[in-house]
Amino acid sequence: MSGMGSYLKKHTEALVKDVGIEAACSLTGKSKATLGRYYSDSDEHSDRFMPIDAVASLEEASRYPHVTGALAELRGITMSYDQDRKNSPEGGVNSDVVALAQRFAMLMSEYNQSIEDGIITVNEAKRLLRETLALQHVLMDMKLHLEEEGRN
Repeated sequence: MSGMGSYLKKHTEALVKDVGIEAACSLTGKSKATLGRYYSDSDEHSDRFMPIDAVASLEEASRYPHVTGALAELRGITMSYDQDRKNSPEGGVNSDVVALAQRFAMLMSEYNQSIEDGIITVNEAKRLLRETLALQHVLMDMKLHLEEEGRN
């Protein structure tokens, strides 16, 4: 099995164990044996991986998105994990637009303060990054709400 496959299987196992095998069976509709095959490192199961909808269901219930994190690491992507899980169906596009305007104003305020002396320090850069990530979360909420409205 390739190194990537083995790496993904280890993280799939961590995801199942994080949720608990019984709960994982219930959430995915898969048996213990089937879930075990998804993270088995034996040659006969080397080509079997958990379907993405099952991964999404388990990651919703887990403390950490193990498989998503592994995929991001394999691509050299840094993930920002927000415990608050703000990407929820509450609110709507109108409240997202208000939140977007507020977050953008906060980012511009931070930028204005940071650039006053012509130098952006490490701490100022960290504050700008936090505001940028918060803005990104609002945009993700807005995207999800727009997709939901598009289905109705």
